[in-house]
Amino acid sequence: KLNIWLNYQFLCCICLEVFTDPVSTPCGHNFCKNCITQHWNSSPLCQCPVCKRKYYTRPELHVNTFISEMQQSAKPGEVLCDVCTGTKLKALKSCLVCLTSYCETHLQPHQTVSGLKRHQLIDPVKNLERRICSKHDKLLEMFCKSDQMCVCVVCSVSDHKRHDVVPLKEEYKVKKRLEKVQEVKRSVQLSKEEADRELEGGVQFFADLMESIEIGLNELTEAVKEKQRTAEKQAADFIKELEQEIFELTKRSSEMDQLSSSEDHLQFIHNFSSVKTVPPTKDWTNTSIHPPSYEGMVVRAVSQVEKKLNDQMKSLFEDELKRVQWYRCYAMLDPDTVHPRPPQYKGNDCRCVLSNLGYSSGRFYFEVKVDKWSTWTLGVSDLGEAKKKKKELLCFICLQHFCSSHHR
Repeated sequence: KLNIWLNYQFLCCICLEVFTDPVSTPCGHNFCKNCITQHWNSSPLCQCPVCKRKYYTRPELHVNTFISEMQQSAKPGEVLCDVCTGTKLKALKSCLVCLTSYCETHLQPHQTVSGLKRHQLIDPVKNLERRICSKHDKLLEMFCKSDQMCVCVVCSVSDHKRHDVVPLKEEYKVKKRLEKVQEVKRSVQLSKEEADRELEGGVQFFADLMESIEIGLNELTEAVKEKQRTAEKQAADFIKELEQEIFELTKRSSEMDQLSSSEDHLQFIHNFSSVKTVPPTKDWTNTSIHPPSYEGMVVRAVSQVEKKLNDQMKSLFEDELKRVQWYRCYAMLDPDTVHPRPPQYKGNDCRCVLSNLGYSSGRFYFEVKVDKWSTWTLGVSDLGEAKKKKKELLCFICLQHFCSSHHR
């Protein structure tokens, strides 16, 4: 947060670059001197681009010494000028002859005095004395592969004469490429580990999903079979009861036939009393078997599986959100880039706004509050023709608001 805030404080809101000749307006806002001058030259009224304060006469611009000094001061890890007293400025070059680092001001003698022009200047480095051979007072510009140490030219033809000695720049290039090889290998390994983790999580997710589907299918099958078993049992009970009645009725009919064919009157009267009672029967007129209803069973089973799937998806999204939030960044929107409202404004017109800072590589996660907007689009855009050299992308947001009575 602090680094982003500091970078933001040293950006001109007109050119979106680090301040060049920073100046302040009477309202306290800072701009590049050239940017604010051109901005006012192109407008009939002098107005602050930030707070919109109007000046009916062009105000006097004051150099912002604090920002100037902060820009000139070295950042942590940068080489400071060895000659500066008080606030030391960032070194521009280091001299291998003088063993001193110089800022732009104190470097001028090396660029103008003939004797100093012959000194070897390099990009600023710390501990210059460590780059000089302690034995021959020469620059360590060779590398002995046999002893794995830096040597000077004299060492290479004396103490290391029979060793494998190469220019230091050549060895540096080789080592840089070896480091790049290791970096690529580490990247591939990390990619493989991430792919394995993602695959493992995916396999587990689909295994749980298949298990839920299988459980749902088994429950549906059991419920359908249970209904069918109940219907079959009910039908079997009815059939058994009907067959019993048929048996009783058939038996009585047979007995009556035998009795009616008997010519023995005494035997007829004796047997008639035993068969005259009609066996109890049931009125089956309104009795019927209705097949069980299976409507909605599949839908309910699928709904249960869907609920479990939604729970799993919610958990998956929460885990994914926690993972991507490691790449959190802060996309500050620039009010000066808001697309102007068209003269004939309609509620569904899209108005875009860009962020202040761009991103050139890597992964980034950011959030934008859009609570009052019913339609919105979030994405990235390039910097435009003027800033393509930086090869960065700016995040943008396009907002649309629909309202029946008014538009905000």
